[in-house]
Amino acid sequence: MMAGMTSWLTRHATLIVACSAVAHLVVVFCSADMFDLRVYREGAPGVLTGHLYDFRLTRADPGAQPLPFTYPPFAALVFLPLASVPWWLTQVLWQVLSLAAALYLVRGSFALSHPGRTVEPTRVHLWTAAVLWLEPVLHGIALGQVSLPLAALSLAAALRPGALAAGAGIGIAAGIKLTPAGGVVYLLAAGRRRAAAYAACAFAATVVLAALVAPVESWRYWLHLLGDSGRIGPMASAENQSLRGCLARLLGHDGGAAGLWWPALVLLAAAATALALRAAMVRGDRLAMLLTAQLFVLLASPISWSHHWVWSVPALIWLLYGPLRGRRLSGAAAAVWALSAGAWVVPALHAVAPAGRPVSWPVALAACAYPLAAALTLAAVATARPDAPAPPPNAFPARARTTTHGH
Repeated sequence: MMAGMTSWLTRHATLIVACSAVAHLVVVFCSADMFDLRVYREGAPGVLTGHLYDFRLTRADPGAQPLPFTYPPFAALVFLPLASVPWWLTQVLWQVLSLAAALYLVRGSFALSHPGRTVEPTRVHLWTAAVLWLEPVLHGIALGQVSLPLAALSLAAALRPGALAAGAGIGIAAGIKLTPAGGVVYLLAAGRRRAAAYAACAFAATVVLAALVAPVESWRYWLHLLGDSGRIGPMASAENQSLRGCLARLLGHDGGAAGLWWPALVLLAAAATALALRAAMVRGDRLAMLLTAQLFVLLASPISWSHHWVWSVPALIWLLYGPLRGRRLSGAAAAVWALSAGAWVVPALHAVAPAGRPVSWPVALAACAYPLAAALTLAAVATARPDAPAPPPNAFPARARTTTHGH
């Protein structure tokens, strides 16, 4: 029975991913308003008028918080062309971009996990069909979020053999939204110092370019708004899956700002990240290195909305197909990721216990699902044996193969 099902999935992988994508588009266009994409499109022109950070998108939902533009000024320059495109076309183009990014995130994760090996289209298609329904992916695409395209860009840059291409890709991604800066840590861990230097230069170029176009808004963002996490949203919301968000829910207030708990947890996460990076470096495990760096950024950021956790996709691929698959810790981490993202635990808890209302300890702990999965993943990477055997050949036969070299 299992062999027959595997054979059927293999033969119909392309049809399955096509049907999944179509169903995904139907769900998004029928039920989503793409609030974040509207903020990008309608707020971006403010970078030319000096009112970028005065912009607020008012939603029709009663009690909904107005949404400001929260990214660096360079992001507004990138999004500026959207303002001249009809809204319906903007939605269509963004959905196509997001679906392509999801496909590449899967394919690139396999390529970086197994450098020099063939990447099987069948496996990529089946995985893409499945991950489109994970909460960080579907929720992010429904909002018109940029996190998924930026994760794909970061992964593409990590796969580039040239130092300039790799560094420029990560630096530009960080210039749009700061979280991809974790890619610089990956470049340093991988011994690619020139690429890391190019990334720093590319990021600096985005800051300078934006400062030349919008000096007042650049000054305002980098010196005043960058540390103001309160304008982004309620810290204690269940959708804030950072360490600081977990503390705010567990302590009943913003514990990160009220005491030393948040810095202490960030230092603990940094230590775990360092151990995981060291173990991954010894093995030459490039996907684990990139994943470790990006997970730390999400944990340490004051606010990491649940739809920012698209790195759950590479995490699942590493845990299930990487050099340490089959170990109990890897299996436990994969199970927590799959349960949390697949069952949409975070949005469900957010609906049950909105920010500002007291919650019980079990609910508060359950609302820390993604940080728990990330901690288990870091532990799985850190406890790896340097001499761990390489994963066996790909399980799904492919009718066509494409060779991808990761460097």
